[in-house]
Amino acid sequence: MNYDWSSILLNSDFGPTFEGGAATIVFMMLYAFAIGGFIGYVFMWSQESLSYSRTLVAALAAIPVVTAVMMVLVARTFLIALGLVTVFGVIRFRNVVKDIRHTIFILWSIVEGMSIGTMRFSTALLGALGIGAAFLYLRLVSFGSRLRYDTVVTLHVSGDRATAGRNLRMVIGCHAKKARRINERRVNDGGVEMAYHVLLRDPSRIDELQSALGKVEGLTNITVFPYADDGEI
Repeated sequence: MNYDWSSILLNSDFGPTFEGGAATIVFMMLYAFAIGGFIGYVFMWSQESLSYSRTLVAALAAIPVVTAVMMVLVARTFLIALGLVTVFGVIRFRNVVKDIRHTIFILWSIVEGMSIGTMRFSTALLGALGIGAAFLYLRLVSFGSRLRYDTVVTLHVSGDRATAGRNLRMVIGCHAKKARRINERRVNDGGVEMAYHVLLRDPSRIDELQSALGKVEGLTNITVFPYADDGEI
């Protein structure tokens, strides 16, 4: 028996009631990805919590695509929908899934397995390509990243704090595009310990910033180090 493999992969599971065939599924995935990306952008720029996570933003963009493929799979038969519920009931996780992306990949794998197991080969192929492309795009553009500072400066201010503070702001202003004081604490010697988030004009000149701060009278215990928000990784 001869098989037309291209027809099996691209057209085997599109019945006469499914308008548009493969083109419809492609459109649905693109539309879902666009809506998911919009949701991700809104979340990214409206979330001010310290627990902000870039992986969650990327997940918000990818979830609608996986869900759209799942709905294509289950919409045409109640038995497949029942089977999906059964699969989720059988699966048990011994370890807590800490990264939401892991959960999405597990869900993706389940959807692909059910597509192939129910002989929805076209849906499986288009879903794999579409969802894979969505994840690749999110990775390439670092979707969800909103890192606003690249350096942390900590120091101790003593003596004439007004003059030292003025000189401190002048030095930081010469080396940074922007800076934000994130902590200020008085200590027993009458001085003040401060910490700043800084976005350098040239990250390669971080040592020059530390050297310039060391020349300001009244500033001691100066530490300047690169900053990466773990919540955005």
